[in-house]
Amino acid sequence: MRAISMFSGGLDSMIAIKLITDQNIDVTAVHIKTGFGGTKDVTDILQKRAKMVGADFKVIDVQEEFIQKILFDPKYGYGKNFNPCIDCHGYMFRVAKGVMDELGASFIVTGEVVGQRPMSQRADALKQVSTLANDKDEKLILRPLSAKLLEPTTPEIKGWVDREKLLDISGRSREKQLSLAKEYGWSEYESPGGGCLLTEAHYSDRIREFITYDEFSTADIDLLKFGRHFRLPDKSKLVVGRNKEDNEKLQNIQSDKYIPIRLPIAGPFSLISKNASQADKELGAKIAITYAKSSPEQSYDVLVGDETIEVSPFESKKEAQKYFFDA
Repeated sequence: MRAISMFSGGLDSMIAIKLITDQNIDVTAVHIKTGFGGTKDVTDILQKRAKMVGADFKVIDVQEEFIQKILFDPKYGYGKNFNPCIDCHGYMFRVAKGVMDELGASFIVTGEVVGQRPMSQRADALKQVSTLANDKDEKLILRPLSAKLLEPTTPEIKGWVDREKLLDISGRSREKQLSLAKEYGWSEYESPGGGCLLTEAHYSDRIREFITYDEFSTADIDLLKFGRHFRLPDKSKLVVGRNKEDNEKLQNIQSDKYIPIRLPIAGPFSLISKNASQADKELGAKIAITYAKSSPEQSYDVLVGDETIEVSPFESKKEAQKYFFDA
């Protein structure tokens, strides 16, 4: 028999898998990629952690569909920031149910803990998630860490899983999970915490500002993760790298909505809206060169897309910062 496990790479999801593989059930750890999981690609790390707990590993990329169906119109609203947690969890379970036949799975496992997160893991929220996942009657979603506090699911009722070998964890304390990690001999696991950029005020504010002027697309997920963000007078967007990592990430963004700003001297890589006005292009070039190793007494030929624009930097970065959306 095989189960699908929703897999974030965190300690809870690792323990959930371990509790099931210990009952001689094969598990495929499924990581559903919305794009908002963080600023780094952790696929290799997730695969390693899945292997640690005896599971196969699969990534399902849902970025475009998540934006279209969930992000901007959640039935159960948002948490403190731009996080539609209940709708997101329900959606992820629907995705997992959609690949059950393909993977030969009989049920779904998740590392959710009752009462651990204020929005999506309250007892009533778990019921809402089950409704969104079309699982209210089938009861195929098993939460091994809190199973003894919840109604028996189909895997337990049918004897596929021994309920007595599952747990009764609740609340935000990780004492039991950390104790189990020590017992299992694990040192490689995600530290307890958030993990979703949509729960962060800084990233959420960038989304809100962005959608005031433009339609949000998958390429914009990464655009908002990196660099200094400016909104120029004619409403175009300018993103200026802060460091080497920003520069590399911004250069890798594939989008027909932005064009690069390239400097003739050492400095940041920048992107500006492709439809920027001439005035905004000139200002964008001036801001970008200001953040380079430049001199206000000199002029520089800056390449904005295919156009060369001659500009001098501001006397001070403070002059550029008045166009900041954020620092």
